[in-house]
Amino acid sequence: MTLYQKIGAIGPKYFGKANMFKWGFNLSPMYRTSTARITAVSDDLFWVKAKLPISFRNRNYVGSIFGGSMFAAVDPIPMVQLINILGNDYVVWDKSAEIFFKIPAKEDLYAEFAYAPEEIDQIKRRVAQDGEHEIVKTTRLTSQDGQKTYCEVQKTIYIASKAHFKVKQQARRNRQKVQFDY
Repeated sequence: MTLYQKIGAIGPKYFGKANMFKWGFNLSPMYRTSTARITAVSDDLFWVKAKLPISFRNRNYVGSIFGGSMFAAVDPIPMVQLINILGNDYVVWDKSAEIFFKIPAKEDLYAEFAYAPEEIDQIKRRVAQDGEHEIVKTTRLTSQDGQKTYCEVQKTIYIASKAHFKVKQQARRNRQKVQFDY
């Protein structure tokens, strides 16, 4: 169990799940370096909002927000959000990501991350049926009013039951042993 997981297990008892999610991200070194901040989280964690302010810490050579900062601002949230929504019976991993730059960002950017209850139910059904499932979540970084999209990040997220994942990992280890066993 990582330090973040330990804090995530204990903190909500004292501060609430939404507050722990928000302040856990905003205070963690891995997220602070993105220069983004979580600004709002629903009590059930189904909705999260983040702000990426333009500053000297994330401006590139031409004065717009560095693409790496844009990606880092949205990268961890969909996976960690889903882990917290689904609970401990599931394994959730980022599988891949793509970023599509639309226009240079020379103003503060905003992102919303949302899961619908129906989407969570579908994930649970697919995992129960197949043992594992993948989803693609698209996050847009926009102007404050949402009218301009500066970039989109598409993340493929892998979800499996812990039992299925354990069997899959064991099979992978067995194949590796056979390959290198002389």
